[in-house]
Amino acid sequence: MRNLPTFVLVHGAFANSFSFAPLQAELALLGHRSVAVDLPGHGFEATFPAAYQAPQDLDALAAEPGSIKGVTLADNTARVIEVLERAKQNGPAILVAHSRGGLTATAVANVRPELIDRIVYVSAWCPVDLDVSDYYTQPEMADVDAGAFAATLVGNPAELGLLRTNFRTAEPTALAAFKRALAADLTDDEFRTFLNTLQPDENLDVGTSADRAQATTWGRIPKTYVRLAADASIPLAMQDRMIREADALTPDNPFDVRTLDGSHLRWLVHPKPAAELLANRHGQ
Repeated sequence: MRNLPTFVLVHGAFANSFSFAPLQAELALLGHRSVAVDLPGHGFEATFPAAYQAPQDLDALAAEPGSIKGVTLADNTARVIEVLERAKQNGPAILVAHSRGGLTATAVANVRPELIDRIVYVSAWCPVDLDVSDYYTQPEMADVDAGAFAATLVGNPAELGLLRTNFRTAEPTALAAFKRALAADLTDDEFRTFLNTLQPDENLDVGTSADRAQATTWGRIPKTYVRLAADASIPLAMQDRMIREADALTPDNPFDVRTLDGSHLRWLVHPKPAAELLANRHGQ
């Protein structure tokens, strides 16, 4: 078992380790071990105010403090490093990141590349030429519905020190916007089930130019980019742009590029193809 890798899974915004449970089950059935990380302020460290329950009190929710206030990208990085240090005691470690989790994975790879035997981005942010906030202004993101989350934002982020989103809204327009952005190819029941695994709060820190991929450290790690072909949250054109930028940064160590069908969330709800891809390509 020591020769088999441990897959270390890093979630995206508003998510947590819980969303990886179906994928971990599939990996286990293929004979592979994995660990899903809860970044600081996520999972059982998250805040779920009583005002977020039903019936909701949005005025109270807008003022409730949250445990994720003040959490930084450096805190996220430290959490993943701690897990990788433990995982490496048992053999190789493969770091797998989804969505916003790519920012943390990249930051980890910049400072502790020796802990990572391969890094896998699954439609995840991998900033190279720009900061992540600047990518949102680029043509590849022009068709992304910027209002999908804005309509359900609760409270003032500057005052709360965090982003708070009401994923438990019953407003049809807001739910339809979420579904288009994240899970257009899931059933309504699958989609609502996934929404109920999300937490309302996310931290504000997405790093700086210093946290972009660095050729001398991040760039020496074998890396894979798994494109999600129908992703409306990080469109395929943006995924391909990040791949091109990364390959230009480290032309002697390009991405191994793979593609899965489906939306931003489908691979987590129907994880068998993703588990097989990870196991067959990187699990030997």
